[in-house]
Amino acid sequence: MIDVIVVGGGPTGLMLACELRLAGVRVVVLERSTEPTTNSRGRGLHTRSVEVMDQRGLLDRFLAVSEKFQVGGFFGGIYKPWPDRLDTAHPYGLTTPQPVTERLLDERARELGAEIRRGHEVVGLSQDEDGVTVEPASGGAPGGEGVAGEGGTRLRARYLVGCDGGRSVVRKLLGVGFPGEPSRVETLLGDMAVTAEPETIAAVVAEVRKVQLRFGAIPLGDGVYRIVVPAEGVADRTAPTTLDEFRRQLRTHAGTDFGVHSPRWLSRFGDATRQAERYRVGRVMLAGDAAHIHPPTGGQGLNLGVQDAFNLGWKLAAEVNGWAPEGLLDTYHAERHPVGARVLANTRAQITLLGTDPGATALRELLSELLDFEEANRYVTAMITAVGVRYDFGEGHELLGRRLRDVQLKRGRLYELMHGGRGLLLDQAGRLSVEGWADRVDHVVDVSEELDVPAVLLRPDGHVAWAGEDQAELLGELPKWFGAATG
Repeated sequence: MIDVIVVGGGPTGLMLACELRLAGVRVVVLERSTEPTTNSRGRGLHTRSVEVMDQRGLLDRFLAVSEKFQVGGFFGGIYKPWPDRLDTAHPYGLTTPQPVTERLLDERARELGAEIRRGHEVVGLSQDEDGVTVEPASGGAPGGEGVAGEGGTRLRARYLVGCDGGRSVVRKLLGVGFPGEPSRVETLLGDMAVTAEPETIAAVVAEVRKVQLRFGAIPLGDGVYRIVVPAEGVADRTAPTTLDEFRRQLRTHAGTDFGVHSPRWLSRFGDATRQAERYRVGRVMLAGDAAHIHPPTGGQGLNLGVQDAFNLGWKLAAEVNGWAPEGLLDTYHAERHPVGARVLANTRAQITLLGTDPGATALRELLSELLDFEEANRYVTAMITAVGVRYDFGEGHELLGRRLRDVQLKRGRLYELMHGGRGLLLDQAGRLSVEGWADRVDHVVDVSEELDVPAVLLRPDGHVAWAGEDQAELLGELPKWFGAATG
């Protein structure tokens, strides 16, 4: 039996596969598409995702193919300088196109031993006390797993995670509610060649954006631009997006179509905002767009999914490997559902700010003035980049529930010690012990001038589970996150 089946081979599913394989979990990724995506709707990693890649030793791979950017207080079309003293050692994002992110994560997942099967669409699933049965579309799934069924070879796994996008088949088969609001406006998005001169395009864009912020033309090199323009209305989701539609809408809003031709890909997105009522049903979990959809304002979608996977991976691995404390897997929903709801709320606000009516304009001007205050800028930037996320672990030290930034130690960096995906006790005085949990928690005796607490216990995702200096207190916290001690 497979340990975990991941349905969906996008950034969320691939990140989850990497996390599971770090813990030795046998994982099979089922991806409907036969070829990697060329659609680059997600164009970057925010600060928290940059930290995640550093925690797993992947950051150098991303830095080699990406450029850094800094935009603070980027909210609803408002851009401000990066704030001072943001709580991170990585005060930047990365302009990494989604196909590149998927390629890097796919390479890493395969290096770790994940099995990725393309061209496999899931059409049915059922679960019982022992596992989940998956039925692929006709044609089956090679590999000798499971038993033959009407639709093909059925696969059997102990757990399943649906990472299969906003129209998730897994979510629908589970019958999980997806409440929210449908799209009221749509925006066309695509990469295509142009014949207009760059100076002309820049001047037209600057003029149009004075009244319409959902408009843009971003140079990608070699005469290719990413075009963003409001759609005429909300189309049927099965309707194809055409180059003629881009030309028509460009002429409507800009008076010129820039001579667009030879599209690489064309798409549209709306402002639909929905969230799954539950992220877990028995042995099946939902992550990424399968759990939440929202407008792409602020560039948070891909990052939110990767961070879902980062939260879920070690917990699911603990269940598979038999050491998870009771209720650990339920903390996935308890922690990530509020984070998703907060992203949905801020994207709703941003869509309002992007409006063209006088009220939206006045509100945007007011918020722009507020973001000139350093504290307000820092708050909004921490929210969009997710470095401000804090899980509710109850009363305790001010670090409790927060992820710990990459602090400098006397013998290196904190994140260099987290590549294996294990828990970590950073003990500055060398007086504590994790005896009984050494197979799950690394004990590091080192000193950081950036920390004013004697010791911190970090979960595998880098969030602080305990901070203090008392061994008895530590022994009370270790079982909550890392299960019972072993002999």
